[in-house]
Amino acid sequence: MHEFDLSQAAWRKSSRSNGAGGNCVEVAGVDAVVAVRDSKDPEGPVLVMSRRAWGAFVRASVREA
Repeated sequence: MHEFDLSQAAWRKSSRSNGAGGNCVEVAGVDAVVAVRDSKDPEGPVLVMSRRAWGAFVRASVREA
């Protein structure tokens, strides 16, 4: 298992966030990976994936929407 230093990550909230405390995620690009976390629990677990995997996830999500 790899560990990534996310202390300097520039987190961005999802554009689908409604600002009313709903379900939101934040993403940050760090080196060769993309990190994803729950915006309501910024100290909680973080999902880390390759940029290629993130791109595939986003493309699949757009097709499903």
